[in-house]
Amino acid sequence: MGANSVSNGGKDVSNGTQHQKTFFFDIDNCLYPKSYRIHDMMGQLIDEYFQNHLSLSREDAFNLHQRYYKDYGLAIEGLVRFHKVDPLEYNEKVDDALPLDEVIKPDPKLRQLLEDIDRSQVKLWLFTNAHITHGRRVVRLLGLEDCFDGITYCDYGAEELLCKPRREMYDKAMQDSGTKDGSQCYFVDDNALNAKAGKEYGWKSAHLVESSVKAPEHPVADFQIENLEELRQVFPELFKHP
Repeated sequence: MGANSVSNGGKDVSNGTQHQKTFFFDIDNCLYPKSYRIHDMMGQLIDEYFQNHLSLSREDAFNLHQRYYKDYGLAIEGLVRFHKVDPLEYNEKVDDALPLDEVIKPDPKLRQLLEDIDRSQVKLWLFTNAHITHGRRVVRLLGLEDCFDGITYCDYGAEELLCKPRREMYDKAMQDSGTKDGSQCYFVDDNALNAKAGKEYGWKSAHLVESSVKAPEHPVADFQIENLEELRQVFPELFKHP
């Protein structure tokens, strides 16, 4: 993911290569494992933000945070809707304040997986509910900046926050990536609601459920996988063959 693809607002900069397929990758708890506990660290910072800015007790802050996350897919959307919070200030205090440099390291195995995808046929695109600064930072720490053609993210500076699982967010990903045919799209996400929405949108979707995580009672996507290496088996048509 070069600087151009980010500064161009997610537009494709793959030098005119004609791709038949697009593979959308979630970032958090997908490109790195849940065992990094970044979600827990983020949750703590979010709770502290609710406490400090809304003058809530720890328990009330936690409950409101969880309610907004469940209702809107992002805690910040509830804060903006009902409390007129500045999303960019929130991002500075929460996502950008995470000590990611201490946790996330380059992942050679993941890089090899991405390099084994047939890039003459497949465009790789990041698709996240995080703001651009967080998404770009994670991918840089993983050593994967040059593996993706671009990124669609939740723009905290926009007048209206747009995030998965809203259908309009999937529309935006299609537009940003220059993709026309949803039937030629692939998607992997650890969030059940997001993976389900991708399948309903018409993408071939994989729900990443690590072995340490309780799986949904019924599968929500076309495939349920425990690790990204299984993408080789569920989407073999995307990979180079010897």
